Amino acid sequence: MPRVSADHLERRRQQILDAAQTCFARKGLHATTMQDVFAESGLSAGAVYRYFKSKNDIIEALATEATVDLRATLTEAVYSDPLPTPPELVRLISADVVKLSAPGGPVRVIPQAWALALTDANIADYVRTNILGFRRLWFDYANRMRDAGWLSPDADTDAVAKILLGLLPGFILQHLILGDADPDTFARGITDILPGYRSAAGEPETARA
Repeated sequence: MPRVSADHLERRRQQILDAAQTCFARKGLHATTMQDVFAESGLSAGAVYRYFKSKNDIIEALATEATVDLRATLTEAVYSDPLPTPPELVRLISADVVKLSAPGGPVRVIPQAWALALTDANIADYVRTNILGFRRLWFDYANRMRDAGWLSPDADTDAVAKILLGLLPGFILQHLILGDADPDTFARGITDILPGYRSAAGEPETARA
């Protein structure tokens, strides 16, 4: 029997994920069944279960895909030099959300995974780990903001990180549900509620990012 290449296995795995994402976008996580995924992918149950043991495994894989680009963008920005200002960083990460939340886009799975985490312990563990990973990045950013003089020397950077973390899900929900949130609006809002960093960064007090 010819050996199956790694590329073939990855294409087949992605075929299943694409089919599942289509089903989730159409019916939602709760209503979608594995039978729906079989039908949408055009694969047999055995072929799908070779890659994913359950619908939860598929959800975790899709949620990972949805957040990996966002995390990469945030990681690069947090550790870059010069450090991006809060409006610059907020605009950058929210622009990625917009790009990844088009109809059928991976970001649309994220709020559904959050909701499922309230009742499913396995999904909750994954979501909690993912959220804590993002919060650690915001914590490092808050420390760098403090070191740059954008926050007071005695600022509680843990508390700041928890506040900054809320910006991302807040933008996702407003963009997807209300439809009136955009990167420039969020950047302007951050400019107005965090005016202190501007003088420390050498920007005019009247400047807007």
